[in-house]
Amino acid sequence: MNFEWTILIALAGAIIAKPASSLLGRYTGWVVSLIPLFIFASLLTHLAPVANGEALIAQLAWVPSLGVELAFRLDGFALLFGLLISGIGTLVVIYAGAYFAEKPSAEIGRFLSLIMLFMTAMLGTVLSDNLIVMFVFWELTSLASFLLIGFDGHKEAARKSALQSLIVTGGGGLALFAGILLIGMTLGTFSFTEVLARSNELVASSWAIPIAVLIMIGAFTKSAQFPFHFWLPNAMAAPTPASAYLHSATMVKLGVFLLARFDGVFAGMPGFGHTLVVFGSLTMVVAALQALRAEGFKAVLAQSTVASLGILVMLIGLTGEVAAVATVGFILSHALYKAALFFCAGTAIHATGETRLDKLAGLARFLPVTAVAAVLASLSMAGLPPFVGFISKEYLFEAQLANDWNILPIAAAVLVNAVMVGVAGVVSIRPFYFKSEAEREIHHGETSGLLAGPLLLAAGGILIGLIPAPAGQWLIGPAASALLGQPVDVSFKLWHGLTPMLVLSMLVVAIGAVIVIQWTRIHNALRRYDTLYAFLGDRFYHKALNGVLAMARLSTRVLQNGDQHRYTTLVVLAVTLGLAIAFLAAPSADFLASEGSIRISVALVLMLTVVGALATIFVRSLIAGLVSVGIVGFGSAVIFMLNGAPDLALTQMAVETLIVILMTAVLIKLPSRRRHSRTLSERRRDGVIASGFAVMMFIALASIGVTPIDLRLSDYFGETSYLEAYGRNVVNVILVDYRAIDTLGEIVVVAIATIAAWGLLRGSLKPARNKE
Repeated sequence: MNFEWTILIALAGAIIAKPASSLLGRYTGWVVSLIPLFIFASLLTHLAPVANGEALIAQLAWVPSLGVELAFRLDGFALLFGLLISGIGTLVVIYAGAYFAEKPSAEIGRFLSLIMLFMTAMLGTVLSDNLIVMFVFWELTSLASFLLIGFDGHKEAARKSALQSLIVTGGGGLALFAGILLIGMTLGTFSFTEVLARSNELVASSWAIPIAVLIMIGAFTKSAQFPFHFWLPNAMAAPTPASAYLHSATMVKLGVFLLARFDGVFAGMPGFGHTLVVFGSLTMVVAALQALRAEGFKAVLAQSTVASLGILVMLIGLTGEVAAVATVGFILSHALYKAALFFCAGTAIHATGETRLDKLAGLARFLPVTAVAAVLASLSMAGLPPFVGFISKEYLFEAQLANDWNILPIAAAVLVNAVMVGVAGVVSIRPFYFKSEAEREIHHGETSGLLAGPLLLAAGGILIGLIPAPAGQWLIGPAASALLGQPVDVSFKLWHGLTPMLVLSMLVVAIGAVIVIQWTRIHNALRRYDTLYAFLGDRFYHKALNGVLAMARLSTRVLQNGDQHRYTTLVVLAVTLGLAIAFLAAPSADFLASEGSIRISVALVLMLTVVGALATIFVRSLIAGLVSVGIVGFGSAVIFMLNGAPDLALTQMAVETLIVILMTAVLIKLPSRRRHSRTLSERRRDGVIASGFAVMMFIALASIGVTPIDLRLSDYFGETSYLEAYGRNVVNVILVDYRAIDTLGEIVVVAIATIAAWGLLRGSLKPARNKE
């Protein structure tokens, strides 16, 4: 099966999941999981050609006039992500079915539909070869994650966390879109394959730095890099299956995916790699400190995920084959052990209803298989042999030592990995093997659906560690080759000998063991510095959000207070000031130069319209005011006629006649005379503003006569009105053919407004009394 069809299959799963849940009930998870399992199996069929260095391309025209096509690309890196998305997605669907087993079937179906929609978006993002298409799927992941995080909408924390994730990742998405548009402007293409091939041209352009910065902002927000790191831990308000899928295994790695892809484009740009190393190091240090302070089971795991993402960004900033292999290996190992640990955390929380680590203990007696899976996954997270986490950590240190960076990033990596060891020890030992001080009650025990995910992923971690060669040959090697754009000979093996990397690994384990033993003391010590750590959290986000909301309230109170006079005054003032500034900024006053002679007939008609306008202001009778307004309208029609536009004149007269008739009908129900609703000072101020507006408009209209008119549109319509629309009257052709839907919309609006007015007038059968 062609790989691009996997996206449609995932989308079909999102559509049918909810209606299927009413038929399948408690078996919904198992049945729906067949869809991502099928996608996983179909992607596996492409292992051989991709491992041989092929990049499978599929293209379908979408918006050819804009150079946008549905283009997809399957190389080693995309295949790795596709397998992670579909493989872990299969386990997530199974787990979710068991997790929500006691919920109504409609709720299970809704959740699985969102999970499948999210899978669709992630598959589309990693498989897209067109940047516009990739961005569409990228934003869809943000929307789907918003719905998943806020799944329990009755909880305020869920709503706030969902909104926060959407604001941060959606804002970063706008920056990314700006970068993509700049790429299109610079190279004239949105094809990533072509962008990669012309990377030298892109880097040499004047837009290279803005593009790189915008893409980094988009990636940093998605992958929770400092200073956008705060949203990911808060997103733990989502149900645990969503947490495992969205934020530990795949979704948050989309930013890493994007940076790794564009590293091949910007690797030669001075500062690009250094920036990634700096921000990646900052992120992992901040997240490691926050992990030591966290209290919730999922919160500790979430902070360690942020630290892992910092490690990945730092690795992308390094150069060389080893860095590429380390990046890919770390992505694989992290996905395996972190998803398994989230599953275990969810089972423990589901069973007890308790989320705090210090409140959980003695669960191994009730959840023995989950406890074993947690230990296996934690050993991989700690980087101990023979797990795949150990191999990836060896490559991490080798990549750092192979680069010319100073000791600081290495020291940070040692510290952060030691914290990882501490986290692994705490989350696997405390909840399950510490003795419980109180009698523990379990509400939900282990089921096959809850165990399948953590067991398979934990077993995968040790299996790949013991037999790493197949993973190196079929997954890691092709993925690293795709990143570097050249074949990479990967020796992904467990034992590298007595190397400096092994010494660093031993140092990490030793420090980590101390952290495990002293966890409570370290945790309590760090908890005393709430003010300091508040700056590392989402304090600035809340300040910025509250500032925006306060500004919105202020603008509503000042500008949108329901007073039509104020609206009109602001609009007129804005136009008047804008025109005045434009006229004053003009290099000369040539635009006021008169041209041609004054036509007496036109001047007389204009004087008549001025009289009509003045009469509208001063008369007290509404009927007289209506007649005065009509004089202005009919005067405009005469002007049209005197300038050779009889069709416009007829249209204007018809409109004016209709308005006069309608308004007269309305006035039957209204008082015939009006009172001033404005004070004398307000009317004087209105007069000054209106006079200034009139002067500016006069100057603007006068300048039109001496400004060369751009006739391109007029010529175009004149040349094509008959050839394309078979109409000789250009105005009619524009209204009926070129603006067909627009004109129809206007007519509909007028018709609806007329019906509404008619309904309002029918509401009162009694004639209105004169207020005076």
